[in-house]
Amino acid sequence: MSGTDLSHRNDVGGMFRAHYPWLCARLRRYLGASASVEDIAAETFVQLLESPGPTPIREPRALLTTIARRLIFQLWRRRDLERQHLEQLCKADLVAGPSPEELAHLSQTLKRLERTLDRLPGKVRATFLLSRVDGLTYPQIAAELGISQRSVSVYMTRSHALCTAHSANESLHQRSA
Repeated sequence: MSGTDLSHRNDVGGMFRAHYPWLCARLRRYLGASASVEDIAAETFVQLLESPGPTPIREPRALLTTIARRLIFQLWRRRDLERQHLEQLCKADLVAGPSPEELAHLSQTLKRLERTLDRLPGKVRATFLLSRVDGLTYPQIAAELGISQRSVSVYMTRSHALCTAHSANESLHQRSA
C-alpha cells in the first residue's frame, strides 16, 4: 500500500467519523426510518474510498450528498423494477403461470445471482446494472458515474466474466438438483 493510499484511507476515515451521523440524518429525510439509510450511508463512504487517489475535497458534505443521491436513485429504480415485476405476476393468468416450484427455483436463482453481483466492486456493479437494467449506453454510463468510456468497457468485460462463471455454476447446480 502506498503512502497516498494510506493518506486517502485516513482522509475518508476522518470524513466518516465527522460526517456519517449527519449523512444518516439527511438520508432519513429522503427515505424515512428505513434500514436503507445506514446501508446507503455506508455504501457512500465505500464508493468514496474506492475513488481514485487523494484529491482535495473542499466540500465533503456536497460530495457525500451527490454520491448518496445516486445510490438512492439506484435503490428507487431497483424498487420500481421489483414493483413492476410483482404487478406483472399479479396480472398473469395463474393457470398458465409458473408453478410454485418454478417460482421457488427462480427466486433461488435470483438470490444466487444477486450474491454473485454483490462480489463486484461498487462501480463495476453499477456499470453492469446501468447497462443491463436501465439500458444505458457506454457514453451515458460514463457520464452518470463520472468515469471514462474505457473504464465502462473494462468494467463490463469484468462483469460479463463473472456472469459467465455464474451461468456455468448455475447449470451445474441445475444438473445436481
